Order: sequence, then structure tokens, then C-alpha cells
Amino acid sequence: MKYWLWILLVFLLAACSPISLPQAEPNSKESSIPSLPDLGVAPELTNKIWLNTDAPLRLVDLRGKVVLLDMWTFG
Repeated sequence: MKYWLWILLVFLLAACSPISLPQAEPNSKESSIPSLPDLGVAPELTNKIWLNTDAPLRLVDLRGKVVLLDMWTFG
């Protein structure tokens, strides 16, 4: 029985230990952040019906917040 406890302890310690990833050189291309194209201003949300809200949402109301849009339809 003690054998299984030692295996469990080693497994938990290995799972909780931090993983060190190799660091890129400061001047290498790997360390640069890829640039994304600027697609302009986001179009305004034009839905009339929203779930879990009292009024339709607008982009101005969502500014500075993290938003997840889950779009689906019946097909």
C-alpha cells in the first residue's frame, strides 16, 4: 500500500512543478510579436433581440470589456 502512496506523491509533485520553457534570444525573430492587419473600426451590432439583457447591446457599452459572441442559427 505504501508503494502506491509514493507513486501518487511523485505524480502530484511532477504535475505541480513549473515547466521552464526555452527563452528566445532578445534580437531573434521568434521573440517578435507577429503584426496583424488593421481592419478598421468594428461594425455596430444591429441585432434587435438579445438573450439575458434588457436592451440591445451597443459597442459603446462594451468598450473596455471582454466579450464572447456565441453565434448560432437553426438550420
